[in-house]
Amino acid sequence: MAPSRYLYLNGRIVPYGEALIHVQSGAVKYGTSVFEGLRAYWNPDQGELYLFRLKEHIDRLYDSLRLMRMEHAFTREELGSSILEVLRKNDYREDVHIRQTAFLEADGAMDAAGPVGLAVDALPRKLSTKAGITTCISSWLRIADGSMPPRIKCSANYQNSRLATLEAKMNGYDTALLLNGRGKLSEAPGACCFVVRRGVPITPPVTADILESVTRTTLLELCRTELGLTPDVREIDRTELYVAEEAFLCGSGWEITPILSVDKLLLGGGTEPGPVTRAVQTCYFSVVRGEKPAYRHWLTPVYGRS
Repeated sequence: MAPSRYLYLNGRIVPYGEALIHVQSGAVKYGTSVFEGLRAYWNPDQGELYLFRLKEHIDRLYDSLRLMRMEHAFTREELGSSILEVLRKNDYREDVHIRQTAFLEADGAMDAAGPVGLAVDALPRKLSTKAGITTCISSWLRIADGSMPPRIKCSANYQNSRLATLEAKMNGYDTALLLNGRGKLSEAPGACCFVVRRGVPITPPVTADILESVTRTTLLELCRTELGLTPDVREIDRTELYVAEEAFLCGSGWEITPILSVDKLLLGGGTEPGPVTRAVQTCYFSVVRGEKPAYRHWLTPVYGRS
């Protein structure tokens, strides 16, 4: 690991190799941790790195801590400054993906609520060069709100996504799409999903056992305000995926990723993103890089040059 890479751990900036917790911590034994994945985008013309929708990610981390009943004293200022410290210490001048984790630090019983530690890691991450991905309907169902809270980013939830991903890749697909217990489209592993029919983008509601995605909310607004589209938020049947004109995944990690096929049925031509997907991609990346002044309130400059 490069010696210049630094992480934030419990109030200190430390070298990567020193960011350790005990094997008997609650985070390791029971998966008692919650996290946020967010992005910072480099604008070379402005000489600035922009964190995208920092406030909304911090708000969701607070929701995750609350729902998992993890007792903490983190302020919103501390959560924000910990991310800025890591980015500045590593002196990133490129696109970065950040993971902020709050975890049950000490050993204890399953019902322990604290103490809770905080870690932040950030790594450069390039845009995908793939024109799109292949998907399948997973045999695994999406976790339901009656069993675990899918609306938050609890680390234990992602075993559901891991199983679906392993199955999809074993069968020759890039990733999976998960249905919920009612047989309706929920989301993909680590990403929400939009389907396009007759030029209208459609996405499942938050009651479809999806993550309450910051990116999904962003796209719903941009469709209305920038693209002249009226998105539909409603349940989506499995077979509606098969007859869709376009589909794409969205999320901080996946960004806007076109889906070319579902269960080997091609969407549109099946070789490149459709016109709605391309328009959404173009608009989204111009916003996150600070090229649209109307959305500067969503951006936090890391180096304070703008």
